[in-house]
Amino acid sequence: MTISHDLLRLKLAESLAAEPPALTRRDVRLPGIPGKAFAVIGVRRGGKTSFLAQCRNDRLADGRARESQLHLALEDERLVGLTVVELNWLLDEQASQFPGLRDAGQMTVYFDEIQLVPGWEGLVRRLIDTGGIEVFVTGSSAKLLSREVATSLRGRAMEVLVHPFSFREALRHAGHEPAKSYPKLRLADRAVLDQRLRDYLTVGGFPEAQGAVPRDRASLLTGYVDVVVLRDVIDRHAVSNSVALRWIERQLLANPGGAFSVKKHLDTLRSQGVPIGKDTLHEYLGYLEDAFLVRAISMQSASERQRMVNPRKAYPIDMGLIALFERSGRAQQGRALETAVFLELERRGWEVSYVRTADDYEVDFRAHRAGDAPLLVQVCLESEGDSTWERELRALDAAAKVYPDARPFLITLDAATPRRPLPNGFTWAPAARWLLEEM
Repeated sequence: MTISHDLLRLKLAESLAAEPPALTRRDVRLPGIPGKAFAVIGVRRGGKTSFLAQCRNDRLADGRARESQLHLALEDERLVGLTVVELNWLLDEQASQFPGLRDAGQMTVYFDEIQLVPGWEGLVRRLIDTGGIEVFVTGSSAKLLSREVATSLRGRAMEVLVHPFSFREALRHAGHEPAKSYPKLRLADRAVLDQRLRDYLTVGGFPEAQGAVPRDRASLLTGYVDVVVLRDVIDRHAVSNSVALRWIERQLLANPGGAFSVKKHLDTLRSQGVPIGKDTLHEYLGYLEDAFLVRAISMQSASERQRMVNPRKAYPIDMGLIALFERSGRAQQGRALETAVFLELERRGWEVSYVRTADDYEVDFRAHRAGDAPLLVQVCLESEGDSTWERELRALDAAAKVYPDARPFLITLDAATPRRPLPNGFTWAPAARWLLEEM
């Protein structure tokens, strides 16, 4: 069905006239490479559209003309069947109504849910190559904007990953962001902050989940997961064995940091009469990663074979999802904290793996980022009181001997300073401080 030029003009007018919404500011970094499109990716309902609005607001606040900031929401039901030719006509119409914007380098176009327009890649490539226009694109499938954008846009795009709220962003959203750095807070304020962290580990960071009562939050997040699995996994990849997929989904979300053992999952599924192959299990994990429902990390090793044969560890994209699938009655705070630390490392641009030493000690994360010394990060609940602390220290010490260039770091939910001195070179921080301030 052809979309009329009158409707496209109306869409153009609506997009340019839209008032900047009041939003919680996100701490998402835009790469500083000129001449590239920004591919804004992330899980559904994680805040990609709001981030586009924030970028538009920033440019308006810098003095850009409203007509230079075109935000096109392509999920508009009036645009069903929109072709790339019609989209190009809309852009040409804007250029004819407001000449000179591109020549002045003032023009920005935000394509929200660009995957709905077949052939969009060629249009974006041409816009970037022509110059004079800044381009943002978003989509709900990581496969589109991670694996495919590299080839579709041929090096013309930089990825911008938007997670659900960080701890600081969640505090900001609720009006509780600290005005001072953590060391300058009063002890009473730190205690309040620690309680808010515990709440954050339960609620998670999805914007719409903030402030919701537990029953409503569970319904909301369950709906999110169902939509992601149905649209971005089952429909997109034509998954036929939905029983096995749903079982794997539940196992991964209920066991953050758990090893993805293909043999174990195969044996369990087959014992229940569910036919599935080894390669299919690997594919299903990849699909769930593509949809940003889970994030998986490999064991740290210089050997590609070692990384391949050892199990990967998987984490949900948000701590609020853990309680939806946890049925064992086990305490969740430790695993939720480990998940929060992993996601924060990823937000800050660290590449993350886990460490297992020859003596079978395990450290939660080894993190690497260009320009910084690597980190060895161990996460635990308590800094005193049981054998867990000593075990975590032994593991971190063993890993530090294997990776002497890395900085050993301990993060605990407990804010009490450890009474026993740490080994030389080791750093400790309470989780509330580390999540708020990079150290």
